[in-house]
Formats: sequence, C-alpha cells, structure tokens
Amino acid sequence: MPLLVLASGSPSRRELLGRLGLPFQHHSPDIDETSRAGETPRMLAERLSREKAQALAEYYSHHLIIGSDQVVSIDDDLLGKPGSIDRARQQLQRFSGRRIHFLTGVAVLDTRQHRCDTFVDLTSVDVRHLSSDEIEGYLAKEPAIDNAGGFYMEKLGTTLFEGVHTSDPSALIGLPMIALCRLLRDAGVNPLLE
Repeated sequence: MPLLVLASGSPSRRELLGRLGLPFQHHSPDIDETSRAGETPRMLAERLSREKAQALAEYYSHHLIIGSDQVVSIDDDLLGKPGSIDRARQQLQRFSGRRIHFLTGVAVLDTRQHRCDTFVDLTSVDVRHLSSDEIEGYLAKEPAIDNAGGFYMEKLGTTLFEGVHTSDPSALIGLPMIALCRLLRDAGVNPLLE
C-alpha cells in the first residue's frame, strides 16, 4: 500500500482521515489561496485542493497525497475565511435567515503514477434567523475566524442552523470522506481491505 500524506494542518481533517484506520503523515502546504478572475466557487475549491496536493509532490515521490479545500458562497459571491471578528460578524449577519453553499474539494495525487483525481462536494446550509445577541454570544464562545463561513460544524456552529442538505455530512467539516474513499479505492487503497 502506498503511504498516505494529508496536505493540511487542519486538526479536523486529520481526525476525519484518522477514522479510516490507515497510517498517514500530514504536512501543511504553502500555496496562494487567492481566487482568479472568472473562477467560480466550484473551480476554486477544486484548484486549491489539487494545488495543495501538488505542492507536496517533490517531498513525497511514492505516496498518495490528499489535498482538500473549502469555500463558501452566497448570492454567487465567494466568501473566504473571515480572518477577523468584525468580518466574521458581518458574514454571520449576512447569513442570518439565508441558505449558504459550501463547496469542499478533495484531490488524491498519486505521485507514483503522476495522476491526480478530484471531486467537489456541494453542501447547502440553511442558517436560522440570528439575533445580534446570538451572533455576539457565538463569536465570544467560538471565534472561528480561520474557518470557511466563520463557524465550525463540529462545534457550536450547529446552533446556527435550521438544516443541512448534503450527500456527505463530513464534507461540511472539511473533508468529503465518501468521495475520498472512492478516490482512494480508484488509486488501489481500500480501507476495508488494508
């Protein structure tokens, strides 16, 4: 079995990948995550996932490198990680009572075969109507400024939701495990048989 490398420093992604019971390393890639002119949220999620995996190829020449990235859109606007409490507040105010879309890309780069396969999952989240006090309370307890959308699905973020529409619940946490398992099987790694 080829060795697995997760191209991410995210504890949530490491926890998700760890569920498969396969040994893996993790290494944070350094890439420019700026969107390009004319790039849709789906295109951006796919490109960033692929580029994260490719950024580590020179260090891991006989491996399967897993890259993943997530972007958020509302009204066809692409939103990144808030980066500050003020921007997180603005995003949550904008999301209140609305449906937002999370596009989570995953790439598996087989450096032995120089082949990279990708998939992008779409998860839609209905955010309930949020009062200013609730937004401030959330930001005080969980300032998720480094997470797409400004909240963590695996923590208090679920208190903000009316509903989640997805074919893969793990995608909202940051790594679409159903698609990843399919990509790994295509690359010759079946977690049930390893």
